[in-house]
Amino acid sequence: MTTEYRQFRFQRPPGSTELVLVRHGESAPARFDRPYPYRDGHGDPELAPQGREQARRLADRFQHEHFDAIYVTTLRRTAETAAPLAERLGIVPLVEPDLREVHLGEWEGGLLRKHVAEGHPLVAEHHAQQRWEVIPGAETNESLRKRVVAGVRRIADAHPDQRVMVVAHGGAIGQVLAHATGSTPFAFNSSDNASVSVLVVAGETWTLRGYNDVSHLV
Repeated sequence: MTTEYRQFRFQRPPGSTELVLVRHGESAPARFDRPYPYRDGHGDPELAPQGREQARRLADRFQHEHFDAIYVTTLRRTAETAAPLAERLGIVPLVEPDLREVHLGEWEGGLLRKHVAEGHPLVAEHHAQQRWEVIPGAETNESLRKRVVAGVRRIADAHPDQRVMVVAHGGAIGQVLAHATGSTPFAFNSSDNASVSVLVVAGETWTLRGYNDVSHLV
């Protein structure tokens, strides 16, 4: 007698929420003759032309799939990334402020890019210690963790047994996934623009189902 074992397929637990986490598309480059506008203390650039194309490709990928809601943050690069898909699906995006990007203190408005390019010594220290607060005036790891966890929980509580897209930021998504997996703080900070990661939230159990999928961009 032969017993067959078929491939196991992951099933979401009852009451859980599937979060499709998307990092926003590429934003406009930093130019210090024309600084970024600010929103609530954060640099708030628009998408670059490449970012708008990434948003279109994201919409092409998901336009025939079901989502119960789409969330963005208070920063316009997330709204601009979500807009093509939201229009095709007929969904009005909701705003979750606590999933906005980490606040970079004195390095807001594009200065982080400049200091990385120029090899500022605090950049290496920042990565070595895996602490945002190494940057002068920046948000602490713990502050970031508390607010992004609160944001994810609010979304999950509002959408049991549903599938939701959340367009957010590299640092915020990185912290969400570090919390979910118990990893080091910066383990997931390098997701690509317009990449897709998948998280299933079932109460206090958060399960990472995919990370940094860019198949729609190649």
